[in-house]
Amino acid sequence: MTGPERDPQAPEFPPTDPPTAEQPAADESVPDQPRRSGLRNPERAVRGLGAGTLGLEALVLLLAIQPIRVVGGDLSGAAIGVVVALAVVAILLAGMMRRPWAWHAGTVLQGLLLLAGLLHWSLFALGVIFALVWAYALHVRRVILG
Repeated sequence: MTGPERDPQAPEFPPTDPPTAEQPAADESVPDQPRRSGLRNPERAVRGLGAGTLGLEALVLLLAIQPIRVVGGDLSGAAIGVVVALAVVAILLAGMMRRPWAWHAGTVLQGLLLLAGLLHWSLFALGVIFALVWAYALHVRRVILG
């Protein structure tokens, strides 16, 4: 035999005692038990999701300027300024995700990106994509934090 030898008379699993009045069952809601998500720090995980989403949005916005100018044609200086400003706001919000209002500000940012679609159609397309990603991040936040 490889490994430690086992007594053939011993049960495979240790017997469990039924819960007593002082010891509630494991499936009951007890405030001392960990959250359902199984995460060690759910608030931190959700903040990381929001910050990552906003950081990715900022990166995509900045990298999209040149292809929009080359392929899309008439991207004015004002439109480029709006894209850079939205990227800067996204980076700032990514760093402020500890504050509860940052989630609301992130939602407003998605609306502003959709409005930037008035300057160029591709900004509207990016706004739709990131609004959907942000909606998913909000959904995950609600599920994890309750």
